[in-house]
Amino acid sequence: MEFVDTPGVALVTGAAKGIGRGIANALAAAGTNTIIFADNDENGARAPAAVSKKFATAENYQSFGWLVDLADQDGVEISIDYLVNGAVDVAQHTSIPGIADYDCVQSINTRGTLLVTQAVVNVMEKQEPRTFKSLTGFERELGRGCIVNVVSTLSFTAVPAKVAYIASKHAVLSITKATAQDIAPYFIHCSAICPRWVCTSMYVAELQIRIRYCIYTISECAIWAPPVADFIKAAVPLSRPIGPEEVGDSVMYLCSPASSYVNRAGLPMHAGIV
Repeated sequence: MEFVDTPGVALVTGAAKGIGRGIANALAAAGTNTIIFADNDENGARAPAAVSKKFATAENYQSFGWLVDLADQDGVEISIDYLVNGAVDVAQHTSIPGIADYDCVQSINTRGTLLVTQAVVNVMEKQEPRTFKSLTGFERELGRGCIVNVVSTLSFTAVPAKVAYIASKHAVLSITKATAQDIAPYFIHCSAICPRWVCTSMYVAELQIRIRYCIYTISECAIWAPPVADFIKAAVPLSRPIGPEEVGDSVMYLCSPASSYVNRAGLPMHAGIV
């Protein structure tokens, strides 16, 4: 096993497109033997599952597109070595969302993450722990499995007009930290990656939105937020969004022997934005 290899079986939710797809491809390139591309769009998951074979480095690599409804508790009973909770839902850009929109976002982002995690932990805790021998001969415990939750830098802060989404991301980071403590006795790792803008279809849609919000002063003036692309160029040191493959590389690190001493972490990915 190489230092950043991830042999075994991985389940990646939300893998039909965007961040989830990039993560699954990175794991395939890192030597994962079997990857389940899980999504609520089964047909959409099958195509990237097939394409991932050109990135795979493991012999006899297998990939599958599965239908997994994260709002359905009976839909997430699976067997797995690595879990990446990458499914995401975003509400309309409104200051105070309707309760239906809010509940929809929470059912996928928060409740769905918890359901999948619960199912996977029940399997992982019965598995044999793995070890890794380093270059100097030191044998490390890799544990019984690894869980990585995809959250956001908005798990630490907030912006206008994203109440439901931001609430869910704060919640998932809290789930990550609390779960890591609960499953540590079973030698199962649980951490999170926290990217900012990722170049996905969701990001492209956000480029078309200009958000209006109010700053309450004596005159109560309404202010228009600058377009997202202009803000990124001005505020992000690299002047661009993150690529899905870059997110995937960080997940690969957290699943590999290179991160054997990393647990309960929330890894910011924002290129040093202040």
